[in-house]
Amino acid sequence: MHTDTDPRQLIGRKAFDRNGTKIGTVDEVYLDDATGEPEWAAVRTGLFGRDVFVPLEPSEVVDETLRIPFDRALIKGAPDLGVGRHLSPEQEVQLYRHYGLDTSRRGGPTPPPDTGFGRIAGEERPGGSPSDG
Repeated sequence: MHTDTDPRQLIGRKAFDRNGTKIGTVDEVYLDDATGEPEWAAVRTGLFGRDVFVPLEPSEVVDETLRIPFDRALIKGAPDLGVGRHLSPEQEVQLYRHYGLDTSRRGGPTPPPDTGFGRIAGEERPGGSPSDG
């Protein structure tokens, strides 16, 4: 999602699937280490749910919400990679494949080992500790 929206402003927005069904709330945003662009969001799927990664491209912000162009079942079935830490290039490829997205957008199925995705630094995590991007 290449937009003028500050990625920090995505945190706390409600997220909906392509049918308008609520998925949850954006908990974290992950930036591409190489470009600094927001690439993934972690969405909290409910009070006792888990965070799932969703791609910010081709998602879009509509009426102060994040619209994710995939079905709820696919989103909730995303690989559990554990949020709150850096996404490795291998995890990124796993997510691209889960969503059926083209992995060649990042230079091939196996991204260079020095690329990956980090969180936005300085965001408060539940429990009061800031994230460390």
